[in-house]
Amino acid sequence: MAFRPELEKEVGAQLPHLQPTTRSQPRTVEDSGEKQSPLDASSSNTLTPMVTNRTQQHSGLSSLRPTRSYTDGHGYFSEPDAEGEDGTDGPQDVEQQDVELREKGFEVAWDGADDPMNPKNLKPGRKWMIVIVLAFGALCVTCTSSLYTITYGQMNAEFGTTRFQATIGLATFVFGLGIGPMLLGPLSEFYGRRPIYIVAYVFFTTWLIPCAVAKNLATMLVARFFDGLAGSAFLSVAGGTVGDMFNHDQLQAPMMIYSAAPFLGPSIGPIIGGFINQYASWRWSYYVLLIWSGVMLLCMIFLIPETYMPVVLRNKARLMRKETGEPRWKAPMEIRERSVTMTVLRSLYRPFLLLFLDPMCFNLCLFSSILLGILYLFFGAFNLVFTEIYGFDLHQVGLSFVGLLIGMILGISSDPLWQRNYLRLVRNNEIKTGELKSEPEFRLAPAVVGAPFCVVGLFLFAWTIYPSVHWIVPEIAIGLFGFGLILVFSGVFTFLVEAYPLYAASALSANSFARSSFAGAFPLFGVQMYRKLDFHWATTLLAFLCLVMAPFPYIFFIYGKRLRARSRFSTAKG
Repeated sequence: MAFRPELEKEVGAQLPHLQPTTRSQPRTVEDSGEKQSPLDASSSNTLTPMVTNRTQQHSGLSSLRPTRSYTDGHGYFSEPDAEGEDGTDGPQDVEQQDVELREKGFEVAWDGADDPMNPKNLKPGRKWMIVIVLAFGALCVTCTSSLYTITYGQMNAEFGTTRFQATIGLATFVFGLGIGPMLLGPLSEFYGRRPIYIVAYVFFTTWLIPCAVAKNLATMLVARFFDGLAGSAFLSVAGGTVGDMFNHDQLQAPMMIYSAAPFLGPSIGPIIGGFINQYASWRWSYYVLLIWSGVMLLCMIFLIPETYMPVVLRNKARLMRKETGEPRWKAPMEIRERSVTMTVLRSLYRPFLLLFLDPMCFNLCLFSSILLGILYLFFGAFNLVFTEIYGFDLHQVGLSFVGLLIGMILGISSDPLWQRNYLRLVRNNEIKTGELKSEPEFRLAPAVVGAPFCVVGLFLFAWTIYPSVHWIVPEIAIGLFGFGLILVFSGVFTFLVEAYPLYAASALSANSFARSSFAGAFPLFGVQMYRKLDFHWATTLLAFLCLVMAPFPYIFFIYGKRLRARSRFSTAKG
């Protein structure tokens, strides 16, 4: 089907897979009190380069003010804070100071569209090198979460612990991943992205050391929690670096590569760990991770610059003050002093308000949380199923995750089809209403299709795990689940961003916390459930959980616009 070029250009709009588009807004509702549709947001999310430092139009001034950058490993977004909300100068004082600076010509901005300090003007080769470094860094963090599950046998024998006790280490790591973005993610808007993820990766690498040399399980559990916490700080800001470097029309491919890494990592971890633990000590699992993370840390230190534009302009202002001796040169983020404490506190309570007071956010977060919980439950269940039914050894158990990995890769690869479908829905809406306008519900289409794949995959897996049925059949079944899981996450993440444009970071943060809570909790009862109910009915119970939640994406696709009209958080009322 051919699409009008002007439609694709005006819609924007093709958000990268699993990745809400970067938004740096000249004026938001919180800034000006004006309503902004999701379509407007998606077509105005690139910083407008200013002509000179002295003689320029300042219409884009507020877009260079600090905005909260958020990524949970699956999506990136910038959420503006309300002026005066943090106890600093209110809008009138800020505007007055802005005017004074403009009149005196001492506000620092880009020296034209080709300013070499602008991250968007980095050479293409360097941009892609940075994307690859960050993707492998994210892959290392998420591999660490699941590779641990393959060490249970040797570790328990050495420590004299049970499988349930060892599973707590998986839960503590994932809980750390869930709370880290809310605590540490907002710091990037004050200090920039580079310091946060370099310091975070230093601590991530450091906490791998006590894991590698632990003499008891207590040391392992504590180290795993802080390792997850440090890793989440990296994930909470690294995706923003990718968004900083590419214009909107260039963003899809690099963001697809980066945002795929956190999804693929949990599936790759057991594959790597299976071979290590089959032929070497379990401690080598952590030695390998230490080498990997150490290499990535060196690459980040020496190869990746600061890319957060407000901070880059602040650095430029400092350089100009030093070179000219003129203290009045100011970057936009220096105009307004904000409280770090209030910003972090706001990032802690807003997600819970959204999660528990908005029914659409709650149900979609619950569905995605159940899916991720099932995924992490499988890290223990696969060992039981493929060992006891098919007689797999340890490295073969690790390879049993290949089906899941292939399904996820296919889900990620289907992104162009969903982008075309999104444009089709926008065009049909234009024909129906006479208005070229996007609706957030259009982003739920992948979730509507993906939900049945999850249900069918689980039911098929439940009733094909028999010795008489070749192991490839349950592998295909789990591949269907992985394919559907990616589609559901893709639809939910992008819907949350467009349905709650002012609170997108909070919505994604709520989703991240809920998912991590379920992912940490499900493995704690997974093995016992599989023993008590038997393999078939335990998986069937999980399938019925998905079946109960599966209709919600379709319900919200049909009735979401009406529900948004009643929401206290959604400004995209339609």
